[in-house]
Amino acid sequence: MSTTIRSAEDLVKDACAAFEKRFGEKPSVAAKAPGRVNLIGEHTDYNAGFVFPMALPMVTVIVGRPTASGTCRVETLAAADDPLYTEFPSKKLEPGKPKWCNYVKGVAAQMPGNIPSFDAVVTTSVPLGGGVSSSASLEVATHTFLEQMGGAGENDTEVDKILRCQKAEHEFAGMPCGIMDQFISVKGKAGHAVLIDCRSQEGRLVPMSDPSVVVLVTNSNVKHELTGSEYPTRRRQCEEAAKLFGKESLRDASEADLEAKKSEMNEEMFRRVRHVITEIKRTDEAATALENGDYKTFGNLMVASHNSLRDDYEVSCKELDQLVEFAMELQSEGVFGSRMTGGGFGGCTVTLLKASAVDKVIEHVAAKYSASGNKATFFVCPPSDGATKVRL
Repeated sequence: MSTTIRSAEDLVKDACAAFEKRFGEKPSVAAKAPGRVNLIGEHTDYNAGFVFPMALPMVTVIVGRPTASGTCRVETLAAADDPLYTEFPSKKLEPGKPKWCNYVKGVAAQMPGNIPSFDAVVTTSVPLGGGVSSSASLEVATHTFLEQMGGAGENDTEVDKILRCQKAEHEFAGMPCGIMDQFISVKGKAGHAVLIDCRSQEGRLVPMSDPSVVVLVTNSNVKHELTGSEYPTRRRQCEEAAKLFGKESLRDASEADLEAKKSEMNEEMFRRVRHVITEIKRTDEAATALENGDYKTFGNLMVASHNSLRDDYEVSCKELDQLVEFAMELQSEGVFGSRMTGGGFGGCTVTLLKASAVDKVIEHVAAKYSASGNKATFFVCPPSDGATKVRL
């Protein structure tokens, strides 16, 4: 069976109780922001292409209050190897340890207003290291929290917020991500996926309101960490290829351009670029298919995306490949498509399927995956709203 997702209300209660226990008073400010699952369009955002995520019902919650001490004190209730409580000065912020707090510090460092020091407690239902953007949900929740303490600019837009949170991840977490994760965490809308044009930084809402079709997120429970060399290496390869084509980004490159320059790049770079060019096209086509209720075409594009990520971009892994394979074995039962989602090297898969097939698919995948020595966790996820302030 699928795992019950803890409600935001329960998370807020937990965080408030922990805050009172830690700091001896009640919090006065709170915010929440969701994780996301990307339906299709992987490693295209930093190539100015299209991505097609939806916000998840899993959220990160932060509660707290401003202080005059000049020291920020933050506790997390999320499972982590790092210390769960830390303190840092409110001015001249720098990245350091524990790692999880770099997302909080990074956002605080980007805020244009004069924010005070603060005490805070963080908790989350977003799986950590699962490729469903626990980091962006923490960044966006932190921004939404700090906005309420005078941290926002007078003429702030949602895009300003998105770009600040992205910059926090670049500068404090060392992760050169695109804007997708922060964008959908800010601008997600219940009942919709969002086709994001990462060049124009605009999104198009695509309804997902058919009750007979659901999204199943399956966590391989293989943790990934993208701040190693793999992600930056691929990003650099894409930038080098764009220069070779005389383009600003691979968004402007075509398959004909790729063939014309094939002799000027090694096989690995050729495959990396082929993934990006074909994935941008697939993502645009997939959004149109979903708008038209053409789930079969959408599912075929999901599988093609996974195969490209596995073979050309080489960011999948054995466990993700197994989860996709096992899900697609039940195509005749109502599975439309399945693929790895997120940066790769572990994390989650996303599957589009008939609601009537969910229990059978979970049972089948769980049994076969556990036979290979692993245990998966399953979440049925409706498209959800983006970040909001929480009234205490």
